[in-house]
Amino acid sequence: MSHVRVMLDYFHPWPNSAGLYVARERGWYREAGLDVELAVQDPGRGDTLEYLARGEVDLGLFPPNRLLARRAAHAQPLLAVAAVNHRALEAVQTARSTGITRPRDLAGRRLAYNPTPRGRAMVRHLVATDGGDPDAVITVDSGYRELTVDDIAAGEADATFGNYWSWDALRGDLPEEHRLTWPVDEIGAPRYHSYLLGTSEAFADTEPGLIRAFLSATARGYAAAAAEQDRAQALLERVIPYFSRP
Repeated sequence: MSHVRVMLDYFHPWPNSAGLYVARERGWYREAGLDVELAVQDPGRGDTLEYLARGEVDLGLFPPNRLLARRAAHAQPLLAVAAVNHRALEAVQTARSTGITRPRDLAGRRLAYNPTPRGRAMVRHLVATDGGDPDAVITVDSGYRELTVDDIAAGEADATFGNYWSWDALRGDLPEEHRLTWPVDEIGAPRYHSYLLGTSEAFADTEPGLIRAFLSATARGYAAAAAEQDRAQALLERVIPYFSRP
């Protein structure tokens, strides 16, 4: 049995990693001869890619832009072996009460997001593509906070960028009919993978068979999670018991 340490993509497990937990719970990793440990990152020691670069984990989930930046700027020998998401998860969200009805309406309004170079570029592109003035968008630096539509309704901002339409954009008490959520690939952004599964070049060179076995079992896990969502939810509640049911 080969021990495999896999680092997740966030500070805590969330539904994006459901397939990994399902594959382990169903015994599919064990059938493949793998003893899979699922770990979360300590942000004080870096993100998943830093753990991979130090050789402290074997595989991990991460955004593609971070991988490209590390390879370009530091020539780090890291690579992706599979896509976890086949489209972007990021969205622009607002409340209908703000009067914002399309991306160009963000000009002159307060948009809460983490204003990284990538974030700023994305916001500017989305607003400009819809015919708005990107220079007129008022940035509210929310850092790593996951603002919900309730924060918008409370007046903290007029809209948010970066919420995932499949995760934090679903949270909050404001009724669905009072929300507007626009996935970025539906309002002008190119389609891209939000998260990839990857490893180091060294691990890929020395353990190609292990990686293939892991990918095969993981694909079964994600397919099962999608097909049997109630069972997957019950499993996730054992590792992230912090969120109320819908």
